[in-house]
Amino acid sequence: MSPHVTVKVADGVCRIGIERPDKKNALDRAMYEALDKALAQAEADDTVGCILFTGVPGAFSAGNDIADFVAFAGSDRPMGELLDFLHTLAGIGKPMVAAVDGLAIGIGTTLLLHCDLVYSTPRSLFRTPFSDLGIVPEAASSLLGPLAMGHQRAFALLVMGETWDAAAAHEAGIVYAVSESAEADAVAAARKLAAKPREAVRIGRALLRTAPDTVRERIGLEADHFKERLRSREAQAAFAAFLKR
Repeated sequence: MSPHVTVKVADGVCRIGIERPDKKNALDRAMYEALDKALAQAEADDTVGCILFTGVPGAFSAGNDIADFVAFAGSDRPMGELLDFLHTLAGIGKPMVAAVDGLAIGIGTTLLLHCDLVYSTPRSLFRTPFSDLGIVPEAASSLLGPLAMGHQRAFALLVMGETWDAAAAHEAGIVYAVSESAEADAVAAARKLAAKPREAVRIGRALLRTAPDTVRERIGLEADHFKERLRSREAQAAFAAFLKR
């Protein structure tokens, strides 16, 4: 397991913490592998009734580690750890809650579309700079985004790459509630969900969510484009410019 991903189970809640503050919680391959294993274990654990994602003060996640993007492009199995994580994420049947404080960039935002309740502090910022990096949306966000917020808002976020504050994310439906006590509120909600009849919650969630096979199909379609774009001149130039900063 990556030291930057922590897992704690208490009160029926599996809390998965993303903790790489020196990199603003940018996710590398080892972290994706750890997140994948943590999710799979939580789904299989009968003592867990809800999964909670948290970050660190000032950063839920700054997105994918750009250095890993460069490595992905030359890998024999590009995006392997990321895709494993996304496919596991799509198949989770238990409710998922997230607490966001600060940056939620790229996967830091698209991950939230898989969650059932998202609590955010007022200082949080949401952005998916896919086009600016010469790449395309991932995590089935091209499917889940329009379903959650309509085409125009999804386009503004996922293609135009607009930066949204917490109020805008709340208005769009990505965030359920905004408050200074976002993490405490998320913990309380996760415990409340975990205390309810498990199978009833699972079925209710499944009825409200897009079918996992449909989500996985979109993840695969996005990944095909993503892999091609990683090797494109546009993306390579964007990555090089980013790493020079």
